Amino acid sequence: MSQQQRPAWTGGSDEALVPLGRGDDAAPTTERDGQPADGAQPAEQARPPERTSPGQAPPADHARPAPEHAPADRYPPIDQRQRTGEGIPPGRGLPPPEASRDLVAGRPERADRAGRLAGVTSPASGRSTATAADFTAERYLRGQAAPPRDGWRRFVYWLTGGRINFGPSPAEQAERQLIARAKAPVAGCRSIAVISRKGGVGKTTTTLMLGHTFASLRGDRVVALDGNPDAGSLGYRVRRETAATVTNLLADEQEIIRYADIRSYTNQAPTRLEVVASDDDPRITTALGEEDYRRAIALLERHYNLILLDTGTGVLESATKGILQLAEQIVVVMSPSLDSARAASSTLDWLNENGHAELVRNAIAVVNAVREEGLVEVDKIEEHFQGRCRTVVRVPWDPHLSAGAETQVDRLRPVTRRAYLEVAAAVADGFTA
Repeated sequence: MSQQQRPAWTGGSDEALVPLGRGDDAAPTTERDGQPADGAQPAEQARPPERTSPGQAPPADHARPAPEHAPADRYPPIDQRQRTGEGIPPGRGLPPPEASRDLVAGRPERADRAGRLAGVTSPASGRSTATAADFTAERYLRGQAAPPRDGWRRFVYWLTGGRINFGPSPAEQAERQLIARAKAPVAGCRSIAVISRKGGVGKTTTTLMLGHTFASLRGDRVVALDGNPDAGSLGYRVRRETAATVTNLLADEQEIIRYADIRSYTNQAPTRLEVVASDDDPRITTALGEEDYRRAIALLERHYNLILLDTGTGVLESATKGILQLAEQIVVVMSPSLDSARAASSTLDWLNENGHAELVRNAIAVVNAVREEGLVEVDKIEEHFQGRCRTVVRVPWDPHLSAGAETQVDRLRPVTRRAYLEVAAAVADGFTA
């Protein structure tokens, strides 16, 4: 074919390349020389559209029809189009309405893409919309196992410079789970009373160690109040920072507005546990009663998240009655002996008969100072209280605690610290009750 006979091509990227004169309306031609067939009129050659000056509308015969989704005059403002999708051609911004029809017609891939653009979940794939909130450390950072704390796993980790990490042992993993339970969040303030109808069973020690455990693990403010109106010893188990007692706290009640004001009436341990001591002045002849401790607890509730209440030896005392009325949970302490276990069970009987059945059902029983050898079968004691309380924890005997002096947590035996961690975790399980 000569250069004069070679057909011209037209059409853009979205149109098929069709030679001029060979459209649907063109006359048929022969394949050999491109001449019109017999009886056919030669087609007119298409002329290129005339150039127009800026602002001048193109000729009517070359004007293209407006898109199907666009209004006749112009698009709405961009903010309106983003909200409603009005006037936005398919493929720009919000998806076209054909997305649902594509899904029904068996084309879920287009509907899924349209759903992602529209910000909805596609029922075809089940994938949710991706947003900037998806970029979290848990999802996009490579997980690194925590190094073991002790044992042969720690030695291997140290020997290889951290390249070989077997992770924590099962015992260490169980301890971390206890710590997570002990750090359960609490709404507002929570009061826990530690009670016993028999003296010398470790009630004050349990209050102190429970406070140390909570204060060292949690970011909350934790305070222990000595609720024994008859010369309690809780204030002597931490380093004394002030000579103020609960009596002084109540005397200056109207002047205590902020946390900084109440700090001058408490003694703080290295674990951040604060203690409000009781009176031991021999000149005092009248003990604080139920209404006094109600006022003291109400004052502490304004500034602390956890309040541990060390009670006296009798539940019939006026002070203990006031404490039990305001306590959300109780911890019943006993020693591994028959008379102590009997007194603890009698305490639960009294609570059930005097309107505190809910405290009994949610109670934690602590068998304190258990030695390896003894005549009493501690397992049977635990079995008895398992049927009456929510949890029973056995705390072993520890020489540091038996001294009755200022307590240093780092001097306790590991099994003792683990036992009080179990007590704290069991108490924290009741924060959501």
